[in-house]
Amino acid sequence: MAPERESTRERTPTGATAAPRPRARLDQPRPPRRRIVPEFDPEAFGRLSEKIARFIGTGRFLVWMTVVIIVWVVWNVAVPGRLRFDEFPFIFLTLALSLQASYAAPLILLAQNRQDDRDRVNLEQDRKQNERSIADTEYLTREIASLRMGLGEVATRDWIRSELQDLVKEVEEKRRHDGHAPFPAERPEHPERTERSGRSERPQRPDRPPGRDADDR
Repeated sequence: MAPERESTRERTPTGATAAPRPRARLDQPRPPRRRIVPEFDPEAFGRLSEKIARFIGTGRFLVWMTVVIIVWVVWNVAVPGRLRFDEFPFIFLTLALSLQASYAAPLILLAQNRQDDRDRVNLEQDRKQNERSIADTEYLTREIASLRMGLGEVATRDWIRSELQDLVKEVEEKRRHDGHAPFPAERPEHPERTERSGRSERPQRPDRPPGRDADDR
């Protein structure tokens, strides 16, 4: 029995090069990897860059920058030498302006790229909407054309009126040629059975008794 148990057991290779690797579980998410570069939210950074680019492109920023430069220059020219922090060539001021320009240009480019992406998405949506509108217009055009073709075979009121007028004209012409009415009025067979009312004369029905009114009043 002992050899059979040993054969059923899972054999693992031994040695330094044959170490068993841990199996990754598919029902659990992987643990986050450690990164040397700090992570940041690109959307939050993009929104911040857009705010800075909008502020740089306003007149308020130009006014404040002009005021700061004037104060900087007047301070370093008018005050005594021990209180000056930037002498006449104004190297520190040049460095600050260069640093500001070097950061402002990428931020403006990033804001422009985000705006281009939004414009591209809006253009794609507008293109799809235009395609749907064109398709709907073509469908409605085909439906209207089919309705017009179907209405061409339907008897309209004007057509029926014109046909009746033509029929009346034919009857009148036939009457003139023949010299008598085409549809002579029928005379009542039993005039004694008709009774007069306040509005019109109504003949009694032959299937009713002569003593009763035709309308059973």
